Amino acid sequence: MRQLFFCLMLMVSLMAHANDAQRLKQASFPAKVAGLALKNQAVFNYLWADVYAAALYAPADLPAKQAWDQQKAVRLALYYFRDIDRNDVIKAATVTLERQQANAGLNPEIARLHARFRDIRSGDRYALDFRPGRGLNLEINGQVVFNSPDAELAKAYLGIWLGPKGLSGSLRNTLLK
Repeated sequence: MRQLFFCLMLMVSLMAHANDAQRLKQASFPAKVAGLALKNQAVFNYLWADVYAAALYAPADLPAKQAWDQQKAVRLALYYFRDIDRNDVIKAATVTLERQQANAGLNPEIARLHARFRDIRSGDRYALDFRPGRGLNLEINGQVVFNSPDAELAKAYLGIWLGPKGLSGSLRNTLLK
């Protein structure tokens, strides 16, 4: 019985890995975007459902983790596989930011950012693009819909994916490896 269980778990694991590869191919993240190089990509799953593919971009000459730690230019791109209500996204972000104890002084900027969110449809692309000196842009399907020069906002909001106690330790580790 134990052998059967391990065989089934191995098969599920192999299918999930193959499915992630297919999902990343579907997301079709380019190797370079706006002067940044693709560092790592992963699929975020919630309750056995693929929710989105995530890709992290940073300067070509820096490892992803170093770029993040030193607040260099980074871009987090998300390709959604499912429809998601904007209020659910805002709720998940708020809970994560509270868990991470984000600076409460950022709340007005976070509210301004959240006001730009839309209901997500399968195939939508969101990106958070931070550049030192320019700040944080939110792009939805290639259009910049929000900008803030506040580097602390960028650190906190990108921290939802890249910081400790974020949405997923596994996703964070894969993106920053």
